[in-house]
Amino acid sequence: MPSKTVSVPTISCKHCVRTIQSEIVEIEGVRRVQADEQTCQVLVEWEAPATWEQIEAKLIEINYPPAQPNVSLA
Repeated sequence: MPSKTVSVPTISCKHCVRTIQSEIVEIEGVRRVQADEQTCQVLVEWEAPATWEQIEAKLIEINYPPAQPNVSLA
């Protein structure tokens, strides 16, 4: 089962955690969502028909966009 952990810098409280968890778990195929206000991280486990693109789009829609990884152009 695919899983991904992302940093979401806009998580600041338990309300944020509840919002993320309740919204993401509504996506068909999402099996687990764990958000943490201490680390500002979200773990999602899913299976088809869910895709990471759907999950990421929902996070953006609810104003909790994942941080983009730092890319070095050196």
